[in-house]
Amino acid sequence: MPVTTDIIATYKGPRRVMARLLAMGPREDRALAILMGGCMLAFTAQMPRLAREAHLTGQELNMLLGGALFGLIFIAPLLLYSLSWVSFLVVRVCGGKGDSYGARLALFWALLAASPLMLLNGLTAGFIGPGPALSLVGGLWLALFLWFWISGLMQAYWNAQ
Repeated sequence: MPVTTDIIATYKGPRRVMARLLAMGPREDRALAILMGGCMLAFTAQMPRLAREAHLTGQELNMLLGGALFGLIFIAPLLLYSLSWVSFLVVRVCGGKGDSYGARLALFWALLAASPLMLLNGLTAGFIGPGPALSLVGGLWLALFLWFWISGLMQAYWNAQ
């Protein structure tokens, strides 16, 4: 299935989509592509907020974008790989069966699947600014991200349906 169709399907049933992704077999290139796609969308989501910040504070927009690009494209993947390893260790301690690929795929897919709300959060930060609307959208994004991630981990390590 196309990635966009899988993202929409994740909102209906994250475990089914994760089961389909895991059934394709462990392929690290696929996991890395999902991660980089999520990081690119995270960078894109930051652009309106950074443009607003540059306009309001008089900072150079290119410098802000360069810092965000470095952080989200080069540093965030390293941190997310580390976080997936920690989540794998926690799952193993809790009795989950499987390899670390499931933890990576669950985390990376949760980031990519929650990206529509991440983009909405960036637009809200850029056009409305700080306030209740930004907190609401950010909270919704976090809740969806955690739902997708935990559901993916459950599917990968306990085959819960």
